Amino acid sequence: MRFWQKIIVNALVFLALAGFLQNMFYVESIWVALGASLVLSVLNLAVKPILFILSFPITLLTMGLFTIVINASMLSLTSAIIGSGFEFSSFGAAMLIAMLISLVNLLLNTQIIKAK
Repeated sequence: MRFWQKIIVNALVFLALAGFLQNMFYVESIWVALGASLVLSVLNLAVKPILFILSFPITLLTMGLFTIVINASMLSLTSAIIGSGFEFSSFGAAMLIAMLISLVNLLLNTQIIKAK
């Protein structure tokens, strides 16, 4: 997918998950979701590779499961940057949202690859 398509898809996933998981995750509006999606993508480009390199030994020991914690950390950092319109009830909620977003992105990327 292209960059802006990913931004829009992630924003829609944020809104959908906020609707389904109202006690765990809050998104104020579509504009906050778009902003959070943009901030998350910038953090994934700038900060995530550094965290991945630093945590490589523990990621190797857990057979890749530690990447869920890294993704949840990126979502928590996004929440801290965005502020009160984009919130998680706990870090566990951020981990659940990270897993669901990764699953949706995996499914969409697989469908796009098959369509080509």
